[in-house]
Amino acid sequence: MVGPLLDAAGVTDGTRFLDVGTGPGFVSRAAVERGARVSALDAEPGMAETARRNVPGLDVRVAVLPEVPFEDGTFDAVAGNFVINHVGDPAAAIGALRRVLRGGGRLALTCWVMPGSGALAIVREAILAAGVPWPDDIPEPPFLEHGEPAAFRRLVAAAGLTEVAVEEVTWEHVTDAEHWWETGALSGVGTNGVIVGRQDAATVARIKAEYDKIIAGYAVADGKVALPAHALLAGGVR
Repeated sequence: MVGPLLDAAGVTDGTRFLDVGTGPGFVSRAAVERGARVSALDAEPGMAETARRNVPGLDVRVAVLPEVPFEDGTFDAVAGNFVINHVGDPAAAIGALRRVLRGGGRLALTCWVMPGSGALAIVREAILAAGVPWPDDIPEPPFLEHGEPAAFRRLVAAAGLTEVAVEEVTWEHVTDAEHWWETGALSGVGTNGVIVGRQDAATVARIKAEYDKIIAGYAVADGKVALPAHALLAGGVR
């Protein structure tokens, strides 16, 4: 999704670009390769440090959306790859991203189709199959109501973006089965990670056994799995 995301944001040589929720820095690195002048943002200090290692010289700030520690109109383009569906107030976050765009600048966002299916749902399916109840103190994701094309378009347009377009994208995400378990269940990130992190060792082992059964259906070769992925790509102009 990195190439289409940067295309939707209009990132080319010389573009002043902000990569929101940079994680390991893959979007930033691709933007640098296009000749863009890149800054980045992530909520996790560890991820920010990883991005700095992966993209030498990258200006990475640590902040939690809707905090965006840049002046109004700083950037020609802003993009967030699978970050907006994880924030507590998506509307406020998009408004903050619009603020740091210049007039005529472009915003591009990807999100998972909700409710989660395919790659996104495997760990949750394993949790439920293991008989672990959904905790009363964990609400459904705040993005749940926005994860379909018309609703996502309304959300972006309501923040003041124009020329808003949303496309649905499907592909096979090839990854290592154990890596997907570690990032989706053991990292402590996201709802699934929080729920698994609360369990005792025996319950985690039971969830992992169910996960192994489910993900085996997607095996291809050499320990890899090809997981169906369903996402939305939105673009708009300030």
